[in-house]
Formats: sequence, structure tokens, C-alpha cells
Amino acid sequence: MTASSPKNPVLQQATPYLFLLPALLILGLTVFYPALQAFFLSFTRYEYDITQPPLWIGLENFQRLLGDTVFWRTLRNTVIYLIGVVPILVILPLGLAILVNQAIPGIRWFRAAYYTPVVISMVVAGIAWRWLYAETGLLNQFLVGFKLLPEGIPWLTSPRFALFSVMVVTIWKGLGYYMVIYLAGLQAIPADLYEAAAIDGSEGWRRHWDITVPLMRPYLFLVAVISAISATKVFEEVYIMTQGGPRSSSKTLVYYVYERAFQDLEISYACTIGLVMFLFILTLSAIRLVVSRQAETLDLI
Repeated sequence: MTASSPKNPVLQQATPYLFLLPALLILGLTVFYPALQAFFLSFTRYEYDITQPPLWIGLENFQRLLGDTVFWRTLRNTVIYLIGVVPILVILPLGLAILVNQAIPGIRWFRAAYYTPVVISMVVAGIAWRWLYAETGLLNQFLVGFKLLPEGIPWLTSPRFALFSVMVVTIWKGLGYYMVIYLAGLQAIPADLYEAAAIDGSEGWRRHWDITVPLMRPYLFLVAVISAISATKVFEEVYIMTQGGPRSSSKTLVYYVYERAFQDLEISYACTIGLVMFLFILTLSAIRLVVSRQAETLDLI
């Protein structure tokens, strides 16, 4: 019987990083390096065309940003999008998850039906909803046909309704995804807790307020952060349905970055807007981290 050779402690410490090295190389080439390049371009300007090296201009792009009325309007639209979409996507999927968590015949079909919009391509969904929102579309025909309104609503052609019409599509598309996250959390809650609550007189929706909501708090925070970041980065719905119109009423930050970078070829200015958007998302993530830690502290107390 031979004695085992002593292990090299340096090699043991380096082994996990060697396994991570391929992924880190891919991330470096596709994420980290482009991010650093975009940060550098925020302080430059292409003088004639993008085939020439950019010129260093310091903070001129940020000074221009402060006076850009379209940017402030897109920022306002993005904040409205957050306020309108996130609370609904935090609360409504939880209710759906509670409904489809019941042990009744055929419940899997309901789960599949609620999840179907998630697997539908946003291009297909956007085109379908654009038809529904059309002046002679199904939605207006329903409202006028049943005499709920005297005439149809300009869902996508009016500055009053365009942004909110796009928000409905985002909510419809995300309900099933967040429902599945909540469903995983609900199935991890022991049934004994609900039985004990029933003995104490907590029944119906009251038991969910007493037991489900407190135990689902980590999932609520998770969904709030994911939906907030997704709402901040919304692009496909706007591009397919309104292209930022009418009169920039539905234009968001990401669409404005696309417009400046690929339509106007102002790459440096688009990178400046992207940097501001990154700081905005980073702030949301930091707020979520602080709130979650405070909630954990209160639970410990």
C-alpha cells in the first residue's frame, strides 16, 4: 500500500479559478471590455465619421446631456414605466401563483396558459397587440360594439395613451414568468403552517397575509429587482409598436440609446446615455440591497 503524495496548497487554491478561467475570458471579451470601451467613449467624440479615431472632449457629452430635453423626457418615461409596471408585476403574479397552487383537476393546464405569453416571441406579441390596438382593431370594435364608448381610443397614436398601452404588453408578457418564481416559493412553504393558522382562526385570504406574504418576502424582493431592471431596459415593445412616438411620448432610455447610436451614428453620445442608465440601474440595485438588509434586521429583532 503506497502512501499518497502530499497535495500542493497553491494548486488547490488555484484549481477553482482554473475552472472559472474559460467563463471569465468569455465575459471579459463580451461584457467587461465593451463596458470599459463604452465608458471611454463617453468622454470622446467622433469628429467626421466612426472610421476615424475619436477625439477626447472630456465632459462635453455630459454637459450636452443636461440640456437635452429629449433625454429628460425619455428618463421621465422610464420612471413612469417603472412606477406603472413594477408594482403590478410584484403583486399580481403572486395572486396568480396562489390560485394555480391549488390541488384541483386540470390545474396544470391553467399554469401552462398563464405561462404561454412568456414563450411567445416579443416580435410576435408586439405585432399581435399592435393589431389589437389598431383604430379598427378588436379592442376598439369591442368597446364600440358593446356601446361602452362612442368611438375607438387611439391607443398607439395618442401621446396620452401610447406609453401606457406599451406598459400593458410588458405586464402581460411578464406575468407568467414571475408567477413561476412565486410558485416555487409557495411550494417550499410547509402545509403544517397553514393547518396551524386554520386552527388559530386564520382562514381564506387572511392566512396568506399572515403566512404567505412574510415567508415570500425574499421572492418579493427578487421579483421587484428583476422587474425593475427589465422595465428600465424595455426596448422591443417600443420598437415594434410605437418606435418612440408619437412625439417621443413612449420613448424610453434604451430606445433613445439605440436611436442615437444606430440611426444618428452618435456613438459617443449614446455611450454617455448608456452610462447614465447603468448608474440608474445600479442605484435601483443598491436600494434593493439596503431594503432587504433592513428587512432581515427587523426579522432578527
